[in-house]
Amino acid sequence: MLHELLLALVGYTGDLIIDEREHHKSLGICLSPDAPISEQRSFKLASDISFIDPSERDLIEKLITLGFYYRELDRFATKSRNLSWIRAADVSPLDRASELSNPKSEKPSVYRRAIANGLVEILSVYKSAVLQLEQKLLSETMPILATVTQGLNKFFVILPPLYELILEIERDDIRGGQLLNLLHKRCHCGVPELQACIQRLLWHGHQVLYNQLSSWMIYGILQDQHGEFFIRRQEDRDVEYGSSLSDTSEKLVRLSTVDTSLTDWHLGFHIFLDMLPEYIHMRVAESILFAGKAIRVLRNPSPAIQFQDAPSNQQTKKGSQKFHGSAVGVPFQKEAFLDVKTIGEELLPQSVADKIETMLLDLKESSEFHKRSFECSVDSIRAIAASHLWQLVVVRADLNGHLKALKDYFLLAKGDFFQCFLEESRQLMRLPPRQSTAEADLMVPFQLAAIKTIGEEDKYFSRVSLQMPSFGITLKSSQRDLPKTKAYTDGSSETSVGGWDGIALEYSVDWPLQLFFTQEVLSKYRRIFQYLLRLKRTQMELEKSWASVMHQEHTYFAKHSKDQMNCSISQPPQQCFRPMWRVREHMAFLIRNLQFYIQVDVIESQWNVLQSHIQDSHDFTELVGFHQEYLSALISQSFLDIGSVSRILDSIMTLCLQFCWNIENQESSQNTSELERITEATARGVLNVVRPRPSLPVLNQQ
Repeated sequence: MLHELLLALVGYTGDLIIDEREHHKSLGICLSPDAPISEQRSFKLASDISFIDPSERDLIEKLITLGFYYRELDRFATKSRNLSWIRAADVSPLDRASELSNPKSEKPSVYRRAIANGLVEILSVYKSAVLQLEQKLLSETMPILATVTQGLNKFFVILPPLYELILEIERDDIRGGQLLNLLHKRCHCGVPELQACIQRLLWHGHQVLYNQLSSWMIYGILQDQHGEFFIRRQEDRDVEYGSSLSDTSEKLVRLSTVDTSLTDWHLGFHIFLDMLPEYIHMRVAESILFAGKAIRVLRNPSPAIQFQDAPSNQQTKKGSQKFHGSAVGVPFQKEAFLDVKTIGEELLPQSVADKIETMLLDLKESSEFHKRSFECSVDSIRAIAASHLWQLVVVRADLNGHLKALKDYFLLAKGDFFQCFLEESRQLMRLPPRQSTAEADLMVPFQLAAIKTIGEEDKYFSRVSLQMPSFGITLKSSQRDLPKTKAYTDGSSETSVGGWDGIALEYSVDWPLQLFFTQEVLSKYRRIFQYLLRLKRTQMELEKSWASVMHQEHTYFAKHSKDQMNCSISQPPQQCFRPMWRVREHMAFLIRNLQFYIQVDVIESQWNVLQSHIQDSHDFTELVGFHQEYLSALISQSFLDIGSVSRILDSIMTLCLQFCWNIENQESSQNTSELERITEATARGVLNVVRPRPSLPVLNQQ
């Protein structure tokens, strides 16, 4: 009887102690899986045993429940530690597809395997206790049931909760971060022995987490074969949410056709909330995501990497190559390609990687999970990654030089260049753009302006190219309100003169600056550029109209100075058009002050703020945030984000251009009437804006 009891305590039944569940199965009776825990404990004394007292029977059946729990926990541990899934790499695709299509097939889980290792440790302690009882009972004459009860009593508060735990894990298919979350919740209990056991299981689960974190934050490698880590590849989410593979491919191709590091940075990875444990804050998860992406960039530089001191950046060819309108950057020379591996080691020295590894190793070796220590270590690693990425982008890739170039060309800081360009293209822009040759037509004045104003030392101009949007694409809101004036009548597609407002600049950005200058950022620069160029063009036309009319007046007086009679009969032109001059002066005053406000009070002011941030910050993510604030301030303070104000300014600039074009052609009666209409409309607008406040009625005094 003693050996039957001891064997049952380690999960083996026989004739005296039977497994009722197995007995019912042999009879074709199955227990419900939803039955209470008390009914699932199937170890019982055989009913035909008559030599045992009822009190002893109750005590024995209570003891052998530990054997049932031991067997079930051991079964779970054995199944979870099964390494047959490793052979899946050698399975044919057809067999693998059939396994995946089978809903009953068990998915492997490294987290469950880690928990199973912890269970094996706990069960080994229990098994050792049973073996000690056997030795004690065989060597000494002692009361059997009392000795066994006293020796195994502490396991009654450990094994049943652990059995409930594995039931929940299997029932709900809990794995990965969800499993860590479940164990973390179960740690909060009032039984010290049980709490210690669950903390040990959680420690084993955290070993897997730290291994994944080490792979991600030291080497930039996502080690997650079974989708249990809270960081996943983007295509995994696209598949989960039903996005087609073609859509994902289009995103990646649109971002970069040659550099996978860019696609990884922008579209490669995301946080999978279902696997994020609740005790890891979202901010911490985002820091982990950023750190891994940054390490990935630093360890895998682009093969076409160029830095500020690279030969091809120092020696920029001049002449036709420099001023070619469609240039997208200086071609990489064979000698400019650097040893990618060497550069990767320079960007992230081994000493830095060792420092990160040491911090993660300290967390891994701790017996308990300390949230504050974990968050501090993650923040430190993120700061290291951000600092080295800042060093790469700001110092090595000359970020400030490119920011200055964008300011010069997209924000019109090089005013002499754009003044020359607008003057050279003035006659061209008096006609609607040709659908087939508009961009090529602009290349001539663009190149002439570059030759006249851009010095040989400007190494950034070769990255700037001029583009015209295709005329079938929906124009921006600032272009929809433009009235249609003259159009070609030579059979080509009719396009409004306002189509020139679609002129845009492109800026060629090399790795790693594409991490900073995304397509969204460059589109904001283009939007501001189109607005500023139109404003400058309007100001120039108002100035040119004044010069043109002065020339007409001088011609008039020179022609009629000898004819005193004609001068006395006809009214001088300056008296006829004096109201129009006042209107022109109002227009010039508004446009001139608006341009001064944007260039000085907005652009220069915000530029100085950005420069101070660049000097003070050594964190890449902070720098990205400061640059976003810079662009947002430019857009908002220039009224581009206020639809009503933006439309009013657009209509004012349109009216100014119409006024200038008509005033230079005032010989025709049609243009004269149009000028009078613009003058009256402007006068009414001024009266509506500056309308005198109505006076209050005066009360009669008694």
